[in-house]
Amino acid sequence: MSLAYRKVIMTSSSSSRPATAVLLAAGLGTRMKSSRPKAMQRLAGRPMLAHLIASAAEVFDRLVIVIGPEMADVAELAAPYPVVIQHERLGTAHAALQAEEWFGEGDVAVLYADNPLISSETLTRLLEARHAPDVGLALLAMRPTEPGRYGRVIAHDGLVERIVEWADATPEERAVDLCNAGVLCADAATFRRWLHSVKNDNAKGEFYLTDVVDCAVADGVRVHAVEAAEAELRGINSRSELAEAEAALQNRLRQKAMENGVTLVAPETVFFCADTTLAPDVLVEPHVVFGPGVTVESGVEIRAFSHLEGCTVQANAIIGPYARLRSGTNIGAQARVGNFVEVKNTTLGDGAKANHLTYLGDASIGAGTNIGAGTITCNYDGFFKHRTTIGDRVFVGSNAILVAPVSIGTNALVAAGSVITKDVPEEAMAFGRPRQENKPELGKRFKETLRARKENG
Repeated sequence: MSLAYRKVIMTSSSSSRPATAVLLAAGLGTRMKSSRPKAMQRLAGRPMLAHLIASAAEVFDRLVIVIGPEMADVAELAAPYPVVIQHERLGTAHAALQAEEWFGEGDVAVLYADNPLISSETLTRLLEARHAPDVGLALLAMRPTEPGRYGRVIAHDGLVERIVEWADATPEERAVDLCNAGVLCADAATFRRWLHSVKNDNAKGEFYLTDVVDCAVADGVRVHAVEAAEAELRGINSRSELAEAEAALQNRLRQKAMENGVTLVAPETVFFCADTTLAPDVLVEPHVVFGPGVTVESGVEIRAFSHLEGCTVQANAIIGPYARLRSGTNIGAQARVGNFVEVKNTTLGDGAKANHLTYLGDASIGAGTNIGAGTITCNYDGFFKHRTTIGDRVFVGSNAILVAPVSIGTNALVAAGSVITKDVPEEAMAFGRPRQENKPELGKRFKETLRARKENG
Protein backbone atom coordinates (compact mmCIF):
# COMPACT_ATOMS: atom_id res chain seq x y z
CA MET A 1 0.00 0.00 0.00
CA SER A 2 1.34 3.42 -0.93
CA LEU A 3 2.23 6.03 1.67
CA ALA A 4 -0.20 8.44 0.04
CA TYR A 5 -3.08 6.00 0.44
CA ARG A 6 -2.11 5.24 4.06
CA LYS A 7 -2.50 8.95 4.66
CA VAL A 8 -6.00 8.82 3.15
CA ILE A 9 -7.28 6.00 5.29
CA MET A 10 -5.66 7.32 8.47
CA THR A 11 -7.35 10.70 8.12
CA SER A 12 -10.66 9.19 6.99
CA SER A 13 -13.51 8.27 9.30
CA SER A 14 -14.05 5.03 7.39
CA SER A 15 -12.24 1.77 7.93
CA SER A 16 -9.28 0.79 5.82
CA ARG A 17 -10.44 0.15 2.26
CA PRO A 18 -8.48 -0.86 -0.84
CA ALA A 19 -8.77 1.43 -3.84
CA THR A 20 -8.58 0.70 -7.57
CA ALA A 21 -7.96 3.17 -10.38
CA VAL A 22 -9.31 2.42 -13.85
CA LEU A 23 -7.41 4.41 -16.48
CA LEU A 24 -9.25 4.89 -19.76
CA ALA A 25 -6.73 4.93 -22.63
CA ALA A 26 -8.60 3.56 -25.64
CA GLY A 27 -8.92 6.90 -27.45
CA LEU A 28 -7.54 7.38 -30.94
CA GLY A 29 -5.55 10.40 -32.06
CA THR A 30 -8.23 11.45 -34.57
CA ARG A 31 -8.58 15.09 -33.57
CA MET A 32 -4.82 15.38 -33.33
CA LYS A 33 -4.51 14.09 -36.91
CA SER A 34 -2.19 11.40 -35.59
CA SER A 35 -1.69 7.68 -36.21
CA ARG A 36 -0.42 7.45 -32.64
CA PRO A 37 -3.01 6.72 -29.89
CA LYS A 38 -3.95 9.78 -27.87
CA ALA A 39 -2.51 8.24 -24.68
CA MET A 40 0.92 8.06 -26.36
CA GLN A 41 1.14 11.77 -27.21
CA ARG A 42 4.05 13.25 -25.26
CA LEU A 43 4.26 15.88 -22.56
CA ALA A 44 7.67 16.81 -21.19
CA GLY A 45 9.19 13.86 -23.04
CA ARG A 46 6.81 11.29 -21.53
CA PRO A 47 3.56 9.80 -22.95
CA MET A 48 0.42 11.25 -21.39
CA LEU A 49 -0.57 7.87 -19.98
CA ALA A 50 2.79 7.53 -18.23
CA HIS A 51 2.16 10.80 -16.35
CA LEU A 52 -1.21 9.55 -15.15
CA ILE A 53 0.13 6.13 -14.15
CA ALA A 54 2.88 7.77 -12.09
CA SER A 55 0.40 9.90 -10.13
CA ALA A 56 -2.20 7.16 -9.68
CA ALA A 57 0.38 4.59 -8.53
CA GLU A 58 1.25 6.83 -5.58
CA VAL A 59 -2.35 6.73 -4.31
CA PHE A 60 -4.16 3.58 -5.44
CA ASP A 61 -3.49 -0.04 -4.50
CA ARG A 62 -4.44 -1.39 -7.92
CA LEU A 63 -4.34 0.04 -11.42
CA VAL A 64 -5.95 -1.37 -14.56
CA ILE A 65 -5.71 0.27 -17.98
CA VAL A 66 -8.43 0.08 -20.63
CA ILE A 67 -7.03 0.22 -24.17
CA GLY A 68 -8.39 -0.17 -27.67
CA PRO A 69 -7.68 -3.00 -30.11
CA GLU A 70 -4.29 -3.06 -31.82
CA MET A 71 -2.67 -0.83 -29.21
CA ALA A 72 0.39 -2.93 -28.40
CA ASP A 73 2.46 0.18 -27.67
CA VAL A 74 -0.03 1.34 -25.04
CA ALA A 75 -0.11 -2.12 -23.46
CA GLU A 76 3.68 -2.15 -23.33
CA LEU A 77 3.72 1.24 -21.65
CA ALA A 78 1.12 0.10 -19.10
CA ALA A 79 3.17 -2.91 -17.97
CA PRO A 80 3.32 -4.34 -15.36
CA TYR A 81 -0.25 -3.18 -14.73
CA PRO A 82 -3.03 -5.29 -16.30
CA VAL A 83 -4.79 -4.09 -19.44
CA VAL A 84 -8.24 -4.87 -20.81
CA ILE A 85 -9.41 -4.16 -24.35
CA GLN A 86 -12.48 -2.18 -25.31
CA HIS A 87 -13.13 -3.84 -28.66
CA GLU A 88 -15.97 -1.47 -29.54
CA ARG A 89 -15.71 2.20 -28.60
CA LEU A 90 -19.22 2.67 -27.22
CA GLY A 91 -18.48 5.41 -24.72
CA THR A 92 -16.70 6.05 -21.46
CA ALA A 93 -19.12 4.12 -19.23
CA HIS A 94 -18.79 1.14 -21.56
CA ALA A 95 -14.99 1.48 -21.39
CA ALA A 96 -15.02 1.49 -17.59
CA LEU A 97 -17.19 -1.65 -17.57
CA GLN A 98 -14.52 -3.54 -19.51
CA ALA A 99 -12.43 -3.43 -16.31
CA GLU A 100 -15.30 -4.66 -14.11
CA GLU A 101 -13.59 -7.91 -13.13
CA TRP A 102 -10.69 -5.88 -11.70
CA PHE A 103 -12.82 -3.65 -9.44
CA GLY A 104 -12.50 -5.95 -6.45
CA GLU A 105 -13.74 -4.57 -3.14
CA GLY A 106 -13.35 -1.09 -1.71
CA ASP A 107 -13.40 2.01 -3.90
CA VAL A 108 -13.00 2.50 -7.63
CA ALA A 109 -11.98 5.70 -9.42
CA VAL A 110 -12.15 6.16 -13.18
CA LEU A 111 -9.49 8.41 -14.72
CA TYR A 112 -8.70 9.48 -18.28
CA ALA A 113 -5.40 9.25 -20.14
CA ASP A 114 -6.15 12.62 -21.73
CA ASN A 115 -6.26 14.17 -18.24
CA PRO A 116 -2.58 13.36 -17.57
CA LEU A 117 -1.59 16.16 -15.18
CA ILE A 118 -3.72 15.25 -12.18
CA SER A 119 -1.42 15.24 -9.17
CA SER A 120 -1.26 12.54 -6.53
CA GLU A 121 -2.29 15.19 -3.99
CA THR A 122 -5.54 15.83 -5.88
CA LEU A 123 -6.24 12.10 -6.19
CA THR A 124 -5.68 11.78 -2.45
CA ARG A 125 -8.23 14.55 -1.83
CA LEU A 126 -10.66 12.70 -4.11
CA LEU A 127 -10.42 9.59 -1.95
CA GLU A 128 -10.71 11.64 1.24
CA ALA A 129 -13.90 13.21 -0.08
CA ARG A 130 -15.28 9.78 -0.97
CA HIS A 131 -14.63 8.62 2.61
CA ALA A 132 -16.43 11.58 4.17
CA PRO A 133 -19.65 10.71 6.04
CA ASP A 134 -22.58 9.91 3.77
CA VAL A 135 -20.72 10.70 0.52
CA GLY A 136 -21.43 7.95 -1.98
CA LEU A 137 -19.84 9.50 -5.06
CA ALA A 138 -16.99 12.00 -5.40
CA LEU A 139 -15.94 13.75 -8.58
CA LEU A 140 -13.30 16.25 -9.71
CA ALA A 141 -14.31 19.70 -10.90
CA MET A 142 -12.57 22.91 -11.92
CA ARG A 143 -13.22 26.56 -12.67
CA PRO A 144 -11.43 27.16 -15.99
CA THR A 145 -10.62 30.63 -17.22
CA GLU A 146 -12.82 29.98 -20.24
CA PRO A 147 -15.44 27.32 -19.39
CA GLY A 148 -16.38 27.01 -23.05
CA ARG A 149 -18.12 23.73 -23.84
CA TYR A 150 -17.28 21.90 -20.62
CA GLY A 151 -20.18 20.24 -18.83
CA ARG A 152 -21.43 22.36 -15.92
CA VAL A 153 -21.61 21.02 -12.36
CA ILE A 154 -24.84 22.20 -10.78
CA ALA A 155 -24.38 22.08 -7.01
CA HIS A 156 -26.11 23.40 -3.89
CA ASP A 157 -24.52 23.69 -0.46
CA GLY A 158 -21.49 21.77 -1.72
CA LEU A 159 -23.49 18.80 -3.01
CA VAL A 160 -23.83 18.02 -6.71
CA GLU A 161 -27.37 17.93 -8.05
CA ARG A 162 -26.58 17.16 -11.67
CA ILE A 163 -24.12 17.66 -14.52
CA VAL A 164 -25.44 19.44 -17.57
CA GLU A 165 -23.66 19.16 -20.90
CA TRP A 166 -23.07 22.51 -22.57
CA ALA A 167 -25.30 21.67 -25.53
CA ASP A 168 -28.23 20.94 -23.21
CA ALA A 169 -27.65 23.78 -20.74
CA THR A 170 -29.85 26.83 -20.34
CA PRO A 171 -28.25 30.30 -20.43
CA GLU A 172 -28.37 30.35 -16.61
CA GLU A 173 -26.66 26.96 -16.40
CA ARG A 174 -24.00 27.99 -18.91
CA ALA A 175 -23.19 30.94 -16.65
CA VAL A 176 -22.08 28.47 -13.95
CA ASP A 177 -18.26 28.37 -13.88
CA LEU A 178 -17.86 25.04 -12.04
CA CYS A 179 -17.04 22.49 -14.73
CA ASN A 180 -16.88 18.71 -14.81
CA ALA A 181 -13.45 17.07 -15.19
CA GLY A 182 -14.98 13.61 -15.67
CA VAL A 183 -13.17 11.75 -12.87
CA LEU A 184 -15.47 9.78 -10.55
CA CYS A 185 -14.92 7.68 -7.40
CA ALA A 186 -17.38 5.40 -5.61
CA ASP A 187 -17.77 2.10 -3.80
CA ALA A 188 -16.92 -0.72 -6.21
CA ALA A 189 -20.20 -2.64 -5.92
CA THR A 190 -22.34 0.47 -6.24
CA PHE A 191 -20.23 1.83 -9.10
CA ARG A 192 -20.67 -1.46 -10.95
CA ARG A 193 -24.46 -1.29 -10.58
CA TRP A 194 -24.59 2.32 -11.77
CA LEU A 195 -22.45 1.57 -14.80
CA HIS A 196 -24.78 -1.25 -15.83
CA SER A 197 -27.78 1.07 -15.54
CA VAL A 198 -26.36 3.77 -17.85
CA LYS A 199 -28.34 4.09 -21.10
CA ASN A 200 -27.21 5.16 -24.56
CA ASP A 201 -30.32 7.12 -25.54
CA ASN A 202 -28.41 10.11 -26.85
CA ALA A 203 -27.43 11.54 -30.22
CA LYS A 204 -24.23 9.47 -30.47
CA GLY A 205 -25.71 6.27 -29.06
CA GLU A 206 -22.88 6.03 -26.51
CA PHE A 207 -22.77 5.12 -22.82
CA TYR A 208 -21.44 8.16 -20.95
CA LEU A 209 -19.68 7.93 -17.61
CA THR A 210 -21.12 11.27 -16.53
CA ASP A 211 -24.58 9.65 -16.45
CA VAL A 212 -23.43 7.83 -13.32
CA VAL A 213 -24.00 11.11 -11.47
CA ASP A 214 -27.68 11.02 -12.43
CA CYS A 215 -27.86 7.41 -11.21
CA ALA A 216 -26.36 8.39 -7.86
CA VAL A 217 -28.69 11.36 -7.39
CA ALA A 218 -31.69 9.19 -8.35
CA ASP A 219 -30.64 6.76 -5.62
CA GLY A 220 -30.54 9.60 -3.10
CA VAL A 221 -26.74 9.35 -2.76
CA ARG A 222 -24.76 12.42 -1.75
CA VAL A 223 -22.41 13.53 -4.54
CA HIS A 224 -19.46 15.76 -3.61
CA ALA A 225 -17.31 17.80 -6.01
CA VAL A 226 -13.60 18.19 -5.27
CA GLU A 227 -12.20 21.30 -6.91
CA ALA A 228 -8.69 21.41 -8.36
CA ALA A 229 -6.77 23.76 -10.64
CA GLU A 230 -7.49 23.90 -14.35
CA ALA A 231 -3.79 23.26 -15.01
CA GLU A 232 -4.26 19.78 -13.49
CA LEU A 233 -7.66 18.84 -14.84
CA ARG A 234 -7.60 20.20 -18.38
CA GLY A 235 -8.55 17.71 -21.05
CA ILE A 236 -6.27 17.25 -24.06
CA ASN A 237 -8.00 16.50 -27.34
CA SER A 238 -6.14 18.58 -29.92
CA ARG A 239 -2.62 19.72 -30.78
CA SER A 240 -3.35 23.19 -29.44
CA GLU A 241 -4.57 21.77 -26.13
CA LEU A 242 -1.48 19.56 -26.02
CA ALA A 243 0.68 22.69 -26.41
CA GLU A 244 -1.25 24.45 -23.65
CA ALA A 245 -0.76 21.47 -21.34
CA GLU A 246 2.95 21.37 -22.19
CA ALA A 247 3.26 25.02 -21.21
CA ALA A 248 1.45 24.40 -17.92
CA LEU A 249 3.60 21.36 -17.12
CA GLN A 250 6.82 23.18 -17.99
CA ASN A 251 5.87 25.98 -15.61
CA ARG A 252 5.26 23.39 -12.90
CA LEU A 253 8.64 21.71 -13.53
CA ARG A 254 10.48 25.05 -13.57
CA GLN A 255 8.89 26.11 -10.31
CA LYS A 256 9.77 22.78 -8.70
CA ALA A 257 13.40 23.08 -9.84
CA MET A 258 13.75 26.57 -8.38
CA GLU A 259 12.09 25.50 -5.12
CA ASN A 260 14.72 22.74 -4.92
CA GLY A 261 17.61 25.21 -5.17
CA VAL A 262 18.25 25.41 -8.91
CA THR A 263 18.95 28.81 -10.49
CA LEU A 264 17.15 29.38 -13.78
CA VAL A 265 18.38 32.67 -15.25
CA ALA A 266 15.43 32.88 -17.68
CA PRO A 267 12.96 30.19 -16.55
CA GLU A 268 10.55 30.63 -19.45
CA THR A 269 13.28 29.60 -21.93
CA VAL A 270 14.31 26.36 -20.19
CA PHE A 271 12.53 23.10 -21.09
CA PHE A 272 12.55 20.00 -18.91
CA CYS A 273 11.64 16.35 -19.23
CA ALA A 274 9.46 14.84 -16.56
CA ASP A 275 12.44 12.81 -15.26
CA THR A 276 15.07 15.60 -15.27
CA THR A 277 17.00 15.59 -11.98
CA LEU A 278 18.91 18.72 -10.98
CA ALA A 279 20.70 19.05 -7.63
CA PRO A 280 20.73 22.27 -5.59
CA ASP A 281 23.14 24.98 -6.75
CA VAL A 282 22.93 24.04 -10.41
CA LEU A 283 22.92 27.12 -12.65
CA VAL A 284 20.99 26.95 -15.93
CA GLU A 285 21.38 29.80 -18.39
CA PRO A 286 18.76 30.73 -21.04
CA HIS A 287 17.57 28.47 -23.85
CA VAL A 288 18.62 25.09 -22.44
CA VAL A 289 16.70 21.91 -23.32
CA PHE A 290 16.73 18.73 -21.22
CA GLY A 291 15.75 15.52 -23.00
CA PRO A 292 14.91 12.26 -21.20
CA GLY A 293 17.28 10.73 -18.67
CA VAL A 294 19.37 13.66 -17.44
CA THR A 295 20.95 13.88 -13.98
CA VAL A 296 22.98 16.94 -13.00
CA GLU A 297 24.92 17.18 -9.74
CA SER A 298 25.50 20.18 -7.51
CA GLY A 299 27.53 23.18 -8.65
CA VAL A 300 27.23 22.49 -12.38
CA GLU A 301 26.84 25.40 -14.79
CA ILE A 302 24.87 24.74 -17.95
CA ARG A 303 25.38 27.64 -20.27
CA ALA A 304 23.04 29.01 -22.91
CA PHE A 305 21.72 27.09 -25.93
CA SER A 306 22.83 23.65 -24.73
CA HIS A 307 20.91 20.40 -25.24
CA LEU A 308 21.27 17.42 -22.87
CA GLU A 309 19.71 13.95 -22.99
CA GLY A 310 20.49 10.55 -21.50
CA CYS A 311 23.53 11.81 -19.60
CA THR A 312 25.00 12.45 -16.17
CA VAL A 313 26.95 15.60 -15.32
CA GLN A 314 28.97 15.39 -12.13
CA ALA A 315 29.62 18.14 -9.59
CA ASN A 316 31.04 21.52 -10.62
CA ALA A 317 31.38 20.72 -14.31
CA ILE A 318 30.71 23.42 -16.90
CA ILE A 319 28.65 22.66 -20.00
CA GLY A 320 28.29 24.95 -23.02
CA PRO A 321 27.33 27.32 -24.37
CA TYR A 322 26.04 25.55 -27.47
CA ALA A 323 27.00 22.08 -26.21
CA ARG A 324 25.18 18.85 -26.97
CA LEU A 325 25.36 15.89 -24.60
CA ARG A 326 23.79 12.73 -25.99
CA SER A 327 22.75 9.36 -24.62
CA GLY A 328 25.31 7.37 -22.64
CA THR A 329 27.49 10.35 -21.70
CA ASN A 330 29.03 10.81 -18.26
CA ILE A 331 30.82 14.10 -17.61
CA GLY A 332 33.22 14.00 -14.66
CA ALA A 333 33.52 16.44 -11.79
CA GLN A 334 35.00 19.83 -12.77
CA ALA A 335 35.19 18.77 -16.40
CA ARG A 336 34.53 21.26 -19.17
CA VAL A 337 32.51 20.78 -22.34
CA GLY A 338 32.58 23.98 -24.35
CA ASN A 339 30.88 25.58 -27.30
CA PHE A 340 29.90 23.51 -30.33
CA VAL A 341 31.04 20.25 -28.73
CA GLU A 342 28.97 17.08 -29.18
CA VAL A 343 29.51 14.14 -26.84
CA LYS A 344 27.83 10.75 -27.28
CA ASN A 345 28.25 7.51 -25.30
CA THR A 346 31.43 8.89 -23.80
CA THR A 347 32.97 9.20 -20.36
CA LEU A 348 34.89 12.41 -19.79
CA GLY A 349 37.08 12.10 -16.71
CA ASP A 350 37.32 14.49 -13.78
CA GLY A 351 38.83 17.81 -14.82
CA ALA A 352 39.07 16.85 -18.49
CA LYS A 353 38.39 19.52 -21.11
CA ALA A 354 36.91 19.63 -24.58
CA ASN A 355 36.48 23.35 -25.00
CA HIS A 356 35.29 23.82 -28.58
CA LEU A 357 34.39 22.46 -32.00
CA THR A 358 34.77 18.77 -31.18
CA TYR A 359 32.93 15.45 -31.64
CA LEU A 360 33.54 12.74 -29.04
CA GLY A 361 31.63 9.53 -29.71
CA ASP A 362 32.05 6.10 -28.11
CA ALA A 363 35.09 7.17 -26.11
CA SER A 364 36.61 6.87 -22.65
CA ILE A 365 38.68 9.93 -21.76
CA GLY A 366 40.79 10.07 -18.63
CA ALA A 367 41.05 12.67 -15.89
CA GLY A 368 42.85 15.92 -16.67
CA THR A 369 43.02 15.26 -20.41
CA ASN A 370 42.75 18.17 -22.84
CA ILE A 371 40.99 17.67 -26.17
CA GLY A 372 41.95 20.34 -28.69
CA ALA A 373 39.60 22.24 -30.97
CA GLY A 374 38.35 20.34 -34.00
CA THR A 375 39.19 16.88 -32.66
CA ILE A 376 37.04 14.02 -33.96
CA THR A 377 36.75 10.44 -32.78
CA CYS A 378 35.96 8.44 -35.93
CA ASN A 379 33.82 5.78 -34.30
CA TYR A 380 31.82 4.35 -37.22
CA ASP A 381 33.11 2.37 -40.20
CA GLY A 382 29.76 2.10 -41.96
CA PHE A 383 28.86 -1.18 -40.27
CA PHE A 384 30.10 -1.15 -36.66
CA LYS A 385 30.83 1.34 -33.89
CA HIS A 386 34.35 1.30 -32.41
CA ARG A 387 35.70 2.78 -29.22
CA THR A 388 38.48 5.28 -28.53
CA THR A 389 40.29 5.07 -25.20
CA ILE A 390 42.36 8.02 -23.96
CA GLY A 391 44.27 7.89 -20.68
CA ASP A 392 44.79 10.49 -17.96
CA ARG A 393 46.57 13.83 -18.60
CA VAL A 394 46.75 13.35 -22.36
CA PHE A 395 47.10 16.39 -24.62
CA VAL A 396 45.34 16.03 -27.96
CA GLY A 397 46.21 18.86 -30.32
CA SER A 398 43.72 20.74 -32.48
CA ASN A 399 42.20 19.08 -35.56
CA ALA A 400 43.31 15.61 -34.57
CA ILE A 401 41.41 12.70 -36.10
CA LEU A 402 41.35 9.59 -33.91
CA VAL A 403 40.32 6.57 -35.99
CA ALA A 404 38.81 3.95 -33.69
CA PRO A 405 39.51 1.43 -32.41
CA VAL A 406 42.51 3.19 -30.98
CA SER A 407 44.07 3.77 -27.57
CA ILE A 408 46.19 6.68 -26.35
CA GLY A 409 48.20 6.08 -23.20
CA THR A 410 48.51 8.20 -20.07
CA ASN A 411 50.56 11.41 -20.38
CA ALA A 412 50.84 11.02 -24.15
CA LEU A 413 50.72 13.92 -26.59
CA VAL A 414 49.10 13.96 -30.03
CA ALA A 415 50.38 16.65 -32.37
CA ALA A 416 47.88 19.06 -33.93
CA GLY A 417 46.49 17.97 -37.29
CA SER A 418 47.39 14.31 -36.80
CA VAL A 419 45.43 11.34 -38.07
CA ILE A 420 45.91 8.61 -35.46
CA THR A 421 45.22 5.07 -36.64
CA LYS A 422 47.49 3.12 -34.26
CA ASP A 423 47.76 2.97 -30.48
CA VAL A 424 49.95 5.60 -28.80
CA PRO A 425 52.01 4.35 -25.81
CA GLU A 426 52.16 6.15 -22.47
CA GLU A 427 54.40 9.25 -22.36
CA ALA A 428 54.83 9.17 -26.19
CA MET A 429 54.28 11.94 -28.70
CA ALA A 430 52.39 10.94 -31.84
CA PHE A 431 52.72 12.64 -35.23
CA GLY A 432 50.17 11.32 -37.70
CA ARG A 433 50.68 13.77 -40.56
CA PRO A 434 52.87 14.06 -43.67
CA ARG A 435 56.22 15.86 -43.41
CA GLN A 436 55.93 19.53 -44.37
CA GLU A 437 57.88 20.61 -47.42
CA ASN A 438 58.59 24.28 -48.33
CA LYS A 439 59.23 25.25 -51.98
CA PRO A 440 61.32 28.48 -52.19
CA GLU A 441 59.77 31.26 -54.30
CA LEU A 442 56.90 28.99 -55.42
CA GLY A 443 54.30 31.10 -53.61
CA LYS A 444 55.51 34.26 -55.38
CA ARG A 445 55.48 32.61 -58.84
CA PHE A 446 52.04 31.11 -58.26
CA LYS A 447 50.55 34.51 -57.40
CA GLU A 448 52.21 36.12 -60.44
CA THR A 449 50.74 33.44 -62.71
CA LEU A 450 47.26 34.02 -61.32
CA ARG A 451 47.60 37.80 -61.67
CA ALA A 452 48.63 37.44 -65.32
CA ARG A 453 45.67 35.22 -66.07
CA LYS A 454 43.31 37.76 -64.53
CA GLU A 455 44.81 40.67 -66.50
CA ASN A 456 44.61 38.74 -69.80
CA GLY A 457 41.00 37.89 -69.25
